[in-house]
Amino acid sequence: MPGQPAARRTVLKGAALAGVAGLGVSACSTDSKLGHAQSPTPTAPVELGAPEDVPVGGSKLYRDQRVVVSCPAKGEYKAFSAQCTHAGCLLNKVEDNVGNCPCHGSRFDTTTGKVTAGPATAALPAVPVRVEGGKLIAGPEA
Repeated sequence: MPGQPAARRTVLKGAALAGVAGLGVSACSTDSKLGHAQSPTPTAPVELGAPEDVPVGGSKLYRDQRVVVSCPAKGEYKAFSAQCTHAGCLLNKVEDNVGNCPCHGSRFDTTTGKVTAGPATAALPAVPVRVEGGKLIAGPEA
């Protein structure tokens, strides 16, 4: 019967697509291992390193600490969460003060936290940052 192989093929294609769609869901879920965190900002002070590591007029991504820091002027620092506000993925690079989300292509101005390209619509949350003992410290004061 010519109709049966086509039906079987359709079922198999549907199963394959469902499997691929399932991968997409797990990649975007907060349970995946792609850099998501329950809290997008540090809940305790986090040492980042020497303030000089952030160039004046530039930004630096501290991926392990989930923070991006900019230096608008010598001795001034601004910090934001490095977790995308769209699906929670961690930014993977910063070039020319633009943070890149590898999951869906959102871009953020790392000097303001504002979205420059979607699908994200919300800005990156601000993170307190200060120089303490010659080191940059992000997060709330202890």
